Amino acid sequence: MTIFADQPLEEQIAQWRAYVCRRPAFNRPDVEELEGHLRDQLVALTQAGLAGDEAFLVAVKRMGSLDALSREFARVHSERLWKQLVIAPDADESAKPSYSETLVVLGLAVAAALAIKMPALFGLRLSPDEELPPFYARNASLFVFPLLTIYLMWKRGAEVASGLWLALPFAVGAVFANVFPFRTGSDTQVLTALHLPIALWLAVGFAYVRGRWFADGGRMDFVRFSGELVIYYVLIALGGGIVTGFTMMMFKAIDMNAAWFVAGWLIPCGAMGAVIIGSWLVEAKQSVIENMAPVLTRLFTPLFTVLLLVFLATMAWTGNPINVKREVLIGFDLLLVLVVGLVLYAASARDPQAPPDFFDGLQLLLVVSALVVDGVALAAIAARISEFGFTPNRVAALGENLILLANLAWSAWLYARFLRHRGSFVDLERWQIAYLPVYAVWAALVVVMFPPVFGYR
Repeated sequence: MTIFADQPLEEQIAQWRAYVCRRPAFNRPDVEELEGHLRDQLVALTQAGLAGDEAFLVAVKRMGSLDALSREFARVHSERLWKQLVIAPDADESAKPSYSETLVVLGLAVAAALAIKMPALFGLRLSPDEELPPFYARNASLFVFPLLTIYLMWKRGAEVASGLWLALPFAVGAVFANVFPFRTGSDTQVLTALHLPIALWLAVGFAYVRGRWFADGGRMDFVRFSGELVIYYVLIALGGGIVTGFTMMMFKAIDMNAAWFVAGWLIPCGAMGAVIIGSWLVEAKQSVIENMAPVLTRLFTPLFTVLLLVFLATMAWTGNPINVKREVLIGFDLLLVLVVGLVLYAASARDPQAPPDFFDGLQLLLVVSALVVDGVALAAIAARISEFGFTPNRVAALGENLILLANLAWSAWLYARFLRHRGSFVDLERWQIAYLPVYAVWAALVVVMFPPVFGYR
């Protein structure tokens, strides 16, 4: 049994054990087994960077999936979670972010902001009067993802050898993003810009889980991290939009045009630095995931279910087919990916041992609706290919929709089995996290194979 050097943490475990032992339904072997599960959770959470108190509270909440008693203990002590997240305890300085971590994060954020300005030294400038140079679009993820990987590895105390191994996918990505002789405005160049971040995000995931990719909970923790990062990034972007607006207004008041500064420095540098800052916020407050995920999932699942049903009904009523243009295909793929994300987020927040309820039925309706939309989109793409032939956009859309079709179809089957009490919710969770690398592999194939196969057009 793991013994922690943090004495207050051992005291909290003892308090939990005493609480369990007071219940007549539990004998000593049961208590020891539950304590073993609790300590396993604590090891994983402390290795992920949580302080002892925060790791204990999150672990106890996750233990709620094992038995009703731990769930009751989590409810009794849940108010302490918010106090620790909102009010920094004076007596426990270790709960606060260290100065060294703050300096590392700020340094990496500044490095990401400056990295996107480095190409300007070679004549590739960002100008408010010109379109975004294709070089920036293709290499956007390479400006910040390696630095984010460095932060995650530093946070988890990874060895240098692991860092060198993780540098390989970024080096390969940089080569294939820049070695091909893309034609001006080519579709394969746009596909590279869209798919390279998806492929490289898998490397970030390996840095995040630190060798726990195939361990229980590792990939789901990365799913939680990814979802939280999106939320924080959007919030930072909204704040950045306000700052941008006030910047333009103030300089306009003195008859100066600040567009060169906003478009050339504020927006690109802020967009890169915000990825590092957002990840830091997720790491510092990742306990909130246990409370935020159910709210977001229950809010957006009904909205997107109604949206898909209304769309399908309108299309059936009017008889209008889907317009197979690049922008439309990208929009539909993003919508379907968002549905998959809602399913993943629901799985990360749900108690796997709880019985099916109304919300699970709503999730199944959402997945089935998305499955029908995906089938309609695939039929439109196939008809377009048979009539006009293969293009990079159509083949990429065909592959992505087939991948989404397989994911949604099997998810619907597993959800139906769960609702009929013929399967476990754990099966659905395992399927979702096991399928994640498929998206990254397809994205890598698009980046590496599509440009030469389609003649860089």
